[in-house]
Formats: sequence, structure tokens, C-alpha cells
Amino acid sequence: MLDPNNPIPTWSASTMQRVADEPTLAAAALRYANLGIPVFPCVPGGKQPLTPNGFHDATSVARVVHAWWQRTPDANIGLPTGATTGVLVVDVDVHPGASGFDAFERARSQGFANDWAWLVRTPSGGLHAYYPTVRGQEQRSWQAPSAHIDFRGDGGYVIAPPSRVTVEDAQRSYDVIAVATHPVKPVDALALRRFLEPPRPARTPPPPGMPAKGCRPDALARTVTLTPQGGRNRTLFWASCRMVENGLSHAEVMGWLGPAAQYAGLPDREIETTVDSAFRIASRLGPGSRPGPTPASEGIHL
Repeated sequence: MLDPNNPIPTWSASTMQRVADEPTLAAAALRYANLGIPVFPCVPGGKQPLTPNGFHDATSVARVVHAWWQRTPDANIGLPTGATTGVLVVDVDVHPGASGFDAFERARSQGFANDWAWLVRTPSGGLHAYYPTVRGQEQRSWQAPSAHIDFRGDGGYVIAPPSRVTVEDAQRSYDVIAVATHPVKPVDALALRRFLEPPRPARTPPPPGMPAKGCRPDALARTVTLTPQGGRNRTLFWASCRMVENGLSHAEVMGWLGPAAQYAGLPDREIETTVDSAFRIASRLGPGSRPGPTPASEGIHL
């Protein structure tokens, strides 16, 4: 909730850096609130919300924020993204053996993500690039697993500087590494997602009994149908991966395997989760930049 007496978050070019320079997390959280920027507490050293409704409980009411951090002085600072705070965030992930920096640089070279307001190095060595929102325009959060990039917009949140997260038994902070000297502009999240993960051409599944290029969806579906209890989820995942590897779309995979898995006795939620997992794993790009924390000047060309 926003403070009714100060409903518009106040950002300037130096806001994030000034808040990040506060000596304590409690002082930083209160400074965000006094600028009309809603925040909420997360577990010390982690990212899980401490409030019952997560980012939905975020507020810029100073007395509430003060009480939260008086109760948990080392709580990390959760910052909702989207219209609530007026910022959007492109989250460049770094995982063991994979990195989103290459994909982010390709996007920047094509003009999709150049006009950031701040760059924040995350504890894992990744990057949060902040952009302003467009008043009245909703941009929902999404993930692009194959590119190792997430978008945090309406319906999402990030951990804000100067929060600290435990990585490999050491606490590392969210550090502001660059403040824009150029004009900042909102990121077109839909165009960015299409660039990172171009949609596959729609296909019509062949009739039952007819082979598809490179695999037999009917045979895979039949295998799922006949799998006994105890191996159904594993078989569904395997069959989904085979279809993804052969270029079938999400709709095609669900069209073939959804009814088969239902017949085998799997609930709809488990079917969707398993198929989504297959798409994340089977469509993943090869290794990118080396993992680990990056120096302030590495991984992103300022």
C-alpha cells in the first residue's frame, strides 16, 4: 500500500546510490519509504518475504517500515516492481556453467535494453538493470530460462541495495555499479522477450499414427498412457523433452501428452509443471560466461 499523503514514488538519477550508501538496512528501508517508494522486509541473508502476503504488503508508510526493521534490523529490503514503485528490472542471472550476460549484450546491441537508469551487481555476480515504467502501461513479469534472463515487472519484486544475501557461506551485497548519465527510457519487455526467445512457428500435430519429423508424438503419448503409478511423472518428463528437442511447441506438447498423462492419472497441475520443466531443461542454451561474482567492470560494458 502507498502512503495516501505521498502516493507517487520519487526517483532521481542518484536515488539508488544514496539509499545504498546508508549505514544500515533499517536506515535504507526508511529512506526508501520517505521517498514514497514501497518496501517490505525479507529474511536476513535471503530473499523470502517476512510479511504474510509478500510484496503485496509493501508500503511507504514510514511508521510501518520503522516497526518492521525495528523487529528485524538485518532484514533485507524487498522492492516491488512495476507500477507500484515505478521501476522495471531486467535480471541477468549467473549460474554454475551458464550466464545471461551474452544474451543481455546481444539485446543491448540491438537496442532492446540500452536505456537503463541504474545497474546493480547481484551477490551471485549477475546484474539488475533498472528502467522506468510507463504510467498506465502494464508489463508483467516473465522468465526466459534458455537466455538466463528474467524480467521483473508488475507482479514481481527484487531485493534492493544495500541488502545482503548469503552465497557459498559468505554474505555478499547488492552493489550499485553504474548510474545513468544518458536519458533513461522504459524497456519494451515484450520485444525483449521475443528477441531472447523467438516464438517457434505454429505447427498442427499430425493425425494419430502418423510420424512427426524426428519423433513419434503418438508413440510417446501412448508410452505415457501405459506407464504405471510410480513412474508416470518421470516418463512424462522424458517424453516432453523428446518433443522439445524435436521442435514441438508448448501447445503441441500439451496437446499430445496432456490427455495421455490425465488418462494415466496425473493431476493437471503436475502435468503443467512437468512439461514446463522439460521446456526449461531441453531448450537451455550451452554454457555462457564463466560463473562466479563479476568485478564491477566485467560482464557489462559501461
